[in-house]
Amino acid sequence: MKCTNRIETFNKQQIQTINNAVSVAEELVSNHFKMSASEWLHRRYDVKTLTDLAPNEIVHGPFAQVIRYVGYQRDSQLAPGSYDFYKICLQDHAILAALRDEPNFRLMPFALYIVTHELIHIVRFSKFLQNFVASAEEKLREETRVHRLTQEILTRINVSGLSPVLLFYSQWQNPIEGLICG
Repeated sequence: MKCTNRIETFNKQQIQTINNAVSVAEELVSNHFKMSASEWLHRRYDVKTLTDLAPNEIVHGPFAQVIRYVGYQRDSQLAPGSYDFYKICLQDHAILAALRDEPNFRLMPFALYIVTHELIHIVRFSKFLQNFVASAEEKLREETRVHRLTQEILTRINVSGLSPVLLFYSQWQNPIEGLICG
């Protein structure tokens, strides 16, 4: 495993696993939201691992984060040619640490959960089902909704090693007492 500025990053084999998880997650989320291939391609996003992240995109704690940027159509710097571009920033170091801490976790099912979860956020932002800019309370509510949707999507498939991941995240399907009101 490589180390960039003392932060552990995925190796080549792990990157292949991440790419497989992304492909599966894209298909599952697209099918769940009944999006055609052309609709899916219009969702502008990218998935990056630590070696491709800018310093301000690296966080400690979460396994991933979604950052929204403004993209522009080629040959257009005017507002009508702009669009939201989302970047899923996978935090290799946090994911690898969790794999060490949770003996029943394997990279493929864990990455599948993480990427599916983040893609659901992007679809919900893109379809205006959730505002990207929201209060802390609303963000917690949205996390609960997205964890429920992630569980709903992933419980329908058979992936070796997924059960411990679903169990780990099951606590997030319900509002956290004292943190979310109503």
